[in-house]
Amino acid sequence: MNASKRKLVWPALLIFVVALVAGSYAMGRNKVSPMDMLRRAIAPEDSSAVAVAMHNRCGTLGGDAKTKCYSSGLDSMATRGEVRMAMVTLARLSVLDGDAGRNGHVFAHGIGMAAGRGGGDIARMFSQCDESNQSGCYHGVLQSYLTAAKKLGPAEVNAACQSFRGPKADRWILFQCVHGMGHGLTMYYGHDVPRALQDCDYLTGGWDKRSCYAGVFMENIVNAQMPKNMSHGDGHEGMHMEGAAPGRVSKWKALDSTDLLYPCSIMKSQYLGACYEMQTAAILFLNHGNIQAAAKTCDTAPAAMRLVCYQSLGRDISAFALQDHAKATEMCALGTPKYQPWCYFGLVKSFVNMNARADDGLTYCKGLKGEANKLKCYEAVGEQIGTLRNENTERAALCEPSEPAYRPACLFGARVTTLRPPGLDTIDIAGALTPG
Repeated sequence: MNASKRKLVWPALLIFVVALVAGSYAMGRNKVSPMDMLRRAIAPEDSSAVAVAMHNRCGTLGGDAKTKCYSSGLDSMATRGEVRMAMVTLARLSVLDGDAGRNGHVFAHGIGMAAGRGGGDIARMFSQCDESNQSGCYHGVLQSYLTAAKKLGPAEVNAACQSFRGPKADRWILFQCVHGMGHGLTMYYGHDVPRALQDCDYLTGGWDKRSCYAGVFMENIVNAQMPKNMSHGDGHEGMHMEGAAPGRVSKWKALDSTDLLYPCSIMKSQYLGACYEMQTAAILFLNHGNIQAAAKTCDTAPAAMRLVCYQSLGRDISAFALQDHAKATEMCALGTPKYQPWCYFGLVKSFVNMNARADDGLTYCKGLKGEANKLKCYEAVGEQIGTLRNENTERAALCEPSEPAYRPACLFGARVTTLRPPGLDTIDIAGALTPG
């Protein structure tokens, strides 16, 4: 496999951030694309001038040198408290330079870490971040917050995201907080996954715990891929070591080339759903991006986890196919037929998550062939709708453009109705697929 194709394994994992546990955890507002950011910029002339200057200075560099150059400028703004300006500048850079766009999560993550390094109120820092670049800014803030903590226990872990809880609170932001906590805890304990999972268990809600587990397993795989660069890409050297608590050096083995289902293969039952929901990122890293071989590996997972593994594969395929619907469908079709619907399930969730638009998923489902595949596809879009909107009337309205024969599957996925349509294969895998 050539180097350019190998690099796709990492973007596939980034797309996962939004899609992991039950689909996206977005709530009722539109997500931000780079072009949206351009329109929303508070001081467009300032951010534009800064972006052009940075592009002129860094854009002609290559590889790591370019990444470090952009990172230095963006992180400096965040350190000065100009988080919003840094994020808007990043959006403009993404338009000026394709490399900046491809590494957007890396840069956004660095902005968040730089913002949080000096301590402060998480809610205030979150208010300056946004959902662009797979929400990297939020995750960086949490990692800095936790790694700076002098003590971590049940009180500290639960307090970190407390301001985002409540019946009217934004579930999307809460997910970014508790998921980012999983990343931060893993770094804090020197990438000792079992220890980080123990602290996730301090959280009081099952949904919070599963979201935190997701962050732990994601951090584990990414760090295994990029151990020298803080696990979130080049240009932030030193953050990896900076993230660990003093004296914590883990002997944990992140991945195992002789057991492609590791670490899921040694996990306790309560962690299995979250682990398998991202395991294909590890499998594809170790097998050099062979989709068909990854599907065969999923076939060897414990019976209850094969569906989750295929869902994970669908998510990763969306990146390997570069969001091309036809190519993605062909890739999912490489798997065992009885599990393919779950591949489409994960795939369409990723399509919706890119811009948090249900219509993107419904369009894909309409073009899909096969009764079982279409049912799972519409159910998946429904699950996304169920977290995009709080009210059943709003959820039903978003399901309305579905093909009439499959609208019940969308409504069932959106939790507007509890009546499962005939022929719809669904399973609650240790609660991993159902937020609440």
